[in-house]
Amino acid sequence: MKKLCLVVLVLWTAAGMAMPIASSARALVPSEIQQLIGVDYRSLKDSPTAQKLKDQVLPQDLKDFEASLKGVGIDSENDLDQLNFISFRTPKVGIQTVCVAQGSFSAKAVLKKLKAKKIAPTKYGTASVYPMGNGYVMTFLDDNTMAFGQEAPLHSALDTRDGKRASLDSNPTMSDQMAAVDGAPVWSVLDQQGTQAMMHSAMGDAAKVTDYDTVKKRLLASHYSMSFQTGVNFDLTVLTADSMTAGTLSSLLKAGILFKKMNATSAEKTAYDATTVDSDGVNLLLHFKTDDQKFQALMTSPLFAAVSH
Repeated sequence: MKKLCLVVLVLWTAAGMAMPIASSARALVPSEIQQLIGVDYRSLKDSPTAQKLKDQVLPQDLKDFEASLKGVGIDSENDLDQLNFISFRTPKVGIQTVCVAQGSFSAKAVLKKLKAKKIAPTKYGTASVYPMGNGYVMTFLDDNTMAFGQEAPLHSALDTRDGKRASLDSNPTMSDQMAAVDGAPVWSVLDQQGTQAMMHSAMGDAAKVTDYDTVKKRLLASHYSMSFQTGVNFDLTVLTADSMTAGTLSSLLKAGILFKKMNATSAEKTAYDATTVDSDGVNLLLHFKTDDQKFQALMTSPLFAAVSH
């Protein structure tokens, strides 16, 4: 979970009009959503900085997903338009993740290759589920959209689609967070526990103060966005319980930034100087903006290595 949270903090794209999440993908999202990530692969191709960032920080979980696609004849660099990573909480197993891929590939062509390899499906409800290597299985939602992951999480997602468990639409907090960013080139939303963990990591030693222990219980959810179209723009919005909490969190985060600057490298200081923190009603707002050259210098710093790994 931490790797998925951290990659969203640093991996975003911009350029061009991005697609909102496909209705077939949204239908798979359980109410107990922990994190949802949307990636427009078409935009990745247009930004050298985004590509370099992707290569450096992509966690192993996501690399395994891409490798699994290659196993069924889908090239993530050329055949994908959009990927959605759905992480959700389950009482007995913990966090599970499935992925939905949408692109220029064809279900008929992929299934033809699987048949030629004598790979047969198993039935789960109305879905035909195929093995695809690396411990993953897959099913097509329509001719250009497929869902894949390990068997148990995929079954849980299909149960959500088929009405056997509560869906995202029954979680208004997370639905509202997604509505704020869905359609961006890359976007993500985090639930309460994920937001608390992310903010604890971001604040560093400032999170040890007594005020933060009180404040973190009043963090409800968050969403992120980043753009590479004109330099690097990163925006974080944290939903809190009330305006006092948002204001207090803003003050604590500003104090954390000042503390970190004391022992920062020159590249890190540039990043901190390019960061603004404020509050607006019940929301904490963090904005970061710099040019590609300065951001690439930051990527080689100890700070970035610690955050991205």
